[in-house]
Parts: sequence; structure tokens; C-alpha cells
Amino acid sequence: MTAALPLPEAVRRVRADHDLLLASVAGKSDEDLTKEYATAAGPLGDFCESLHDLVAHVLMWSEINLAVLTEAELGRRHWSLAPRWETPAAGRALNQAGVAAGRMLAGAHLVDRLEATRDALLAQLDRFDDETWTRTVGPMATRAFTVPERPPFWHAAIHLGDAL
Repeated sequence: MTAALPLPEAVRRVRADHDLLLASVAGKSDEDLTKEYATAAGPLGDFCESLHDLVAHVLMWSEINLAVLTEAELGRRHWSLAPRWETPAAGRALNQAGVAAGRMLAGAHLVDRLEATRDALLAQLDRFDDETWTRTVGPMATRAFTVPERPPFWHAAIHLGDAL
């Protein structure tokens, strides 16, 4: 089992990570968001060609992790934690599909969803007490919110090449 990152640190990282991405896209037009932009490759390859793609990718991952937390609160295990979904091939397919779906939406819509999802993640994390976090939810969340071979609760920062 993965050791839980302390809840206050998990909250700090989720907020900082999302805020870093939001600051990177603030005030940019759809044209600016879709311009070629080199992101740092993750362990499953580089599939983001623009900031728009990166927002779509991080948004999809955040929405899945929000569902992971919601299911954990209800005492259930989310589908994404099943071994068949935790393979490099499945991860690549989900990443590519999330970016492809995001390309069908205006950048402003994606950014709005990213803000709403960040707020929902922070509100969900706020609902856990330290005991529940440490015993049950935290280890699972730390695992779910970790890009393989990277520090937990960082995602946009990894792709943006920032060490927070």
C-alpha cells in the first residue's frame, strides 16, 4: 500500500499545481492556447502539442481523481484503480483520448472546467478528517494522484517542467 502524503501537503500541492497551470493560460486567447507548445514528456510519452492540450489532459486526470475521491468517501473503489486500467497502454489510451476530446472544446470552456474541478477537488479533500485520510483515503489518493515515478500530487507542474 502507498503511504499517504499528509492531508495538508496534498491540499497544498493540488492547489499549487492547478494554480500553476491556470496562471500559464490566464488571459490567453484560443489561438494562443492552441499554438505549438512543448511540454515536458511524462512517463507515458508526450501527447500534448499545446497548452490547450495540456489543460485538457490535466483536466481529464483531475476529473478522474475527483471521482476516485468521491467513490472512496462512499467506501467504493473507482474503476481507474483496477489493474487492467493501470497499465502503460491503458494510460496512454486514456491520455490520448482525453486530449482528443478536449480539442473539440473552446479553450475558455476547458479553463472554466479546470477551475471548477480544482475547486471541487479542494472541497472534497476538505471533507476528510486526518484519521480517515491517514487510514483509508490518503494512501489510495496518494497512489491515484501520482504520475508514475514522480512526486505525488503534482501533474501540471511535471508537464510544465516546474519543480514545486
